[in-house]
Amino acid sequence: MPLIINGQSVEDGVVEAEFAQIKSYFEQMGNVSCCERDGEFRGYARDNIIARVLLLQESARRIGALPAAEVDAAMAVLEQSHGGQHAFLAALGAMPDQLDLVRNDVEADLRMQKMIDALCAERNPPDETELRRYYQEHLDAFLTAEQVRASHILKSARRSEDRQKAYDELRTVRQRLIAGADFETLARQHSDKAAEHIDFGFFKRGELPEEVEAVAFSSEVGEVSPIFLSTYGYHVIKVTDRKPPTPRPFDEIQGEVRDRLLADRRTVVTRELVEQLKKTATVEDQTPKADAPVHVH
Repeated sequence: MPLIINGQSVEDGVVEAEFAQIKSYFEQMGNVSCCERDGEFRGYARDNIIARVLLLQESARRIGALPAAEVDAAMAVLEQSHGGQHAFLAALGAMPDQLDLVRNDVEADLRMQKMIDALCAERNPPDETELRRYYQEHLDAFLTAEQVRASHILKSARRSEDRQKAYDELRTVRQRLIAGADFETLARQHSDKAAEHIDFGFFKRGELPEEVEAVAFSSEVGEVSPIFLSTYGYHVIKVTDRKPPTPRPFDEIQGEVRDRLLADRRTVVTRELVEQLKKTATVEDQTPKADAPVHVH
């Protein structure tokens, strides 16, 4: 059912699109299956839409129309970032004849951002004391990435008739490794990779094939992995060292700390404004008239 926010009607499709986006996010995070949390997600969608409409209404009241050149410049940046106007409209699901509507939305977003910028500017810039306190309170956000070092033995198996042979050979090698044989010696004898590629060196997540990283980061130092398959073939790896995450020095990342603090402050300012606007807002769920026909799909 449509929402009416301070007299402005918001169609079902807008809320449904927000709901779908929220549900998709949680599904990708592995936190939901099927419809078990749909009611909760619809509540989030409703709250998000109400907050956005209230902010857009307030920014229109405070700021009004923007110079055409400013909106044109924002449109140009968006189009360029998408690879052109056609791709930009396609990403929005809009047609060329809807360009004016898209432009109006861009202008509305600009007004809202300007309003939040002005509210944030009213607060004192963070000094070093505040930055250091924020750094200590959010230390987990400023850690180095975990790294592991590993060596591997690879047996390629491009043809199906070679797979069993490669697997059997690697299985025998693995048994010898578990019995105490030297990993590098056997790798030089059996790996299809050159000797200089046996040791991966230290690596972070996102630098090697996903299958290799999944095994390496879940293994203990000195542990010989089970045989596993990637697009390159069969692997056995051994983690030889590990660097746990450690805090990056404040003096090296002071600018990053400042950016994060200001981003958090912006979120707080926005939330406070929404809560203030809600106190005087009129929000209605428009229900169909009693004598309206009910369509079942």
